[in-house]
Order: sequence, then C-alpha cells, then structure tokens
Amino acid sequence: MRLLHTSDWHLGRSFHRVSLLDAQAAFLDHLLATVREHAVDAVLVAGDVYDRAVPPLAAVELFDTALHRLADAGVRTVMISGNHDSARRLGVASGLIERAGVHLRTDPAGIGTPVLLPDPPHGDVACYGLPYLEPALARDPLGAAATSHRAVLAAAMDRVRADLANRPAGTRSVVLAHAFVAGGEASDSERDITVGGVAAVPADLFDGVDYVALGHLHGAQALTDRVRYSGSPLAYSFSEWRHRKTTWLVDLAPDGGVTAERIDCPVPRPLARLRGPLDDLLADPGLTRYEDAWVEATLTDPARPTDPMARLAERFPHTLALVFDPERTEGDGGPPSYALRLRGRTDQQIAEDFVAHVRGGAAPDAHERAALHSAFADVRADASVREREVGG
Repeated sequence: MRLLHTSDWHLGRSFHRVSLLDAQAAFLDHLLATVREHAVDAVLVAGDVYDRAVPPLAAVELFDTALHRLADAGVRTVMISGNHDSARRLGVASGLIERAGVHLRTDPAGIGTPVLLPDPPHGDVACYGLPYLEPALARDPLGAAATSHRAVLAAAMDRVRADLANRPAGTRSVVLAHAFVAGGEASDSERDITVGGVAAVPADLFDGVDYVALGHLHGAQALTDRVRYSGSPLAYSFSEWRHRKTTWLVDLAPDGGVTAERIDCPVPRPLARLRGPLDDLLADPGLTRYEDAWVEATLTDPARPTDPMARLAERFPHTLALVFDPERTEGDGGPPSYALRLRGRTDQQIAEDFVAHVRGGAAPDAHERAALHSAFADVRADASVREREVGG
C-alpha cells in the first residue's frame, strides 16, 4: 500500500502579513498531482489543517475544494485535528464526508475505531486517527493516569492496541498523531503545547504499529524508520529558512515493512536570514542570490542606521523582518535584551523566575511549583474549551 503523509497545512496563515493562500493552493495542486503520478492509495493529514479555530472564509473554501478534488481522484484520505484546529468545527459533517472516502478523525472517543484501508489480496490496513489530545480535556474521557501529554497518548495507544489485538493476525497498522515526540527538532512557528514544563513524549509510546504519521513539528524528519514527521508544506517562520519542504511517500509492504522517500513541495519564494552591518549587507556581492528572497535582516551596527528598512528594500525588495542586535565590544557591559533572556524558556520557567525575582531570590518550593503547573493547565484547558465553543 502506498501512502502520502503530510501535515500542518495551516490554511489561512500569512507570513509576516503576506498572504500565503495562493501558495497553499499551489501546494494542494501539487498534492493532487503527486497522488496521480505516484498512484497513491491513501493520503494521511496529521493535523493543523487550519491555522486557527475560526479560519477565514477563503481558507474554508480552499479546504472544501481540496476535499472535493481528493474525493474525485478516488483516493482515500484520513485526517486528524491538530492543536490549531477547532476539533468540533473541523469534524462537522464528517459522517457524510466519509461516504466520499474522506475520513475526519477529531473526536477522542473514536480513537479505537480505525479506518480500514483495503489492500487486496494482502488484507486491510487499520488506520487509527489520534487527534490532538489536550491533557486537561482528554484525561477523563480516555481514563488516563495523569494530566500529561504522555499519559493521554499512552491511554490512546492502549485503545489502539486493544482493537488491533482483536483483528486478524498480520493486520498492518498506521497511526496518525499530532504531538511533540522526543527527538524531534522544533522551529519558531509551532504553537507551544507545554503542560507543566513537559511537552515531548517518547517515541516508544507508539511501539507495535507499522507506521506513525506525525504532525505538529514543521521540519520533515524521521525519528525512526517507522515514526516520521512530514513537516509543513510551506515555511511559516524564518527559523525554517534551511528546511527542505516535502511530503513522505511511504510504501507499506505486505509484511509491514516500510520504505519512504521525500517528495519536494513547491516553494513560492525562498527565505534568507542575513546578518551584519547595514552597509555590508547592501554592498556584499555574495548576497546577490538573496535579492529575490523573503528576507529577515539582523543589523549589528553599534548605532541604529537611518531609514534601514527603506535602504534594505532597494536591494532586497522582499524584506519582511528587521531585527537590531548591536555587536558589543569587550567591556561594553550592556545587559542582554528581555526577549533574549526569555528565549527558549517555558511559561512555567518564566513564572518561577518571576516569583524568585519578587521574593529577593527565593525560588518557589515544590508546592508552589505544583500550584503554578495546575494554574497553567487550567488556563490552557479554558482556552481549549473556548475554542471548541467558538468552533462548534
């Protein structure tokens, strides 16, 4: 069976206020062309179909068109909701859409019921969709042991394995999941899903499954031969400027063996991150290849130059982001910026540092850290409920 693994379409998203709708439409054209060219049996979409819970109308129309085209192509499609999606909104009319061969899995209650993909004469492939599981909301319905990503995903996989154990021996299995799995490399454009300082789950949670199609991280990567992220089809932050945007073309052999190759996605415009004094960026002949790229320029001039954006735009007309990071000489003694001090820190860590700061260096004790953990989990759960209510 041949599968095409993709995720994180983020329909409706812009790039530094530049609309990406045309680029997203071009990707979907490419997706359909790939399905036909490579005789794909099923398309897997591992979450974050939309960029937000209430997407703009143009994004909804693009998604609707994509569903019609996939159905017309006669290819089975399985997709799950991600942390950016409103699960209830995405899942509207899923029962009716399923009749056209498009299977939307947005409800945790259906985790143990697979989409059966026929593959004669080798038997059905059981395809399980695990939508994004917000720990505070999914713990009770799944009977998880704790309010954590690991616990709710472990409970979900217990349901998958229980169903698989009752199927004919040798039944092949595929899982779609939207999660941060340990070993994956993140970028700046994924929304933080940290709960209590722990976002990543171990890859061995998915043991016993022939292929795991992951979504959430925007860089294509293989954690193991059987556990892979497809990444997003487009770059959504300058941190992705070196990414090669692809989908995975996966062949699932009759014995469950997996082979996969990357299919390149169309690039609307290359990205470039440039750094240096303004005059050097404007004069360096080695930067000619970036003149048609979307550019993020970091200026290191000791003093802020006059009209830097206008001057950059004369050479790099698609400059979208400007950062000032003056290079300090030895003995300058200037403190790092507030943004730099916070970079890479979780909400929990920032809050604990704040408590220590206002108490003259006394860090929170275990009880206080647990209270902060609980507060952040409650806020995240409330936000998810509001999104569901708006999305419904």
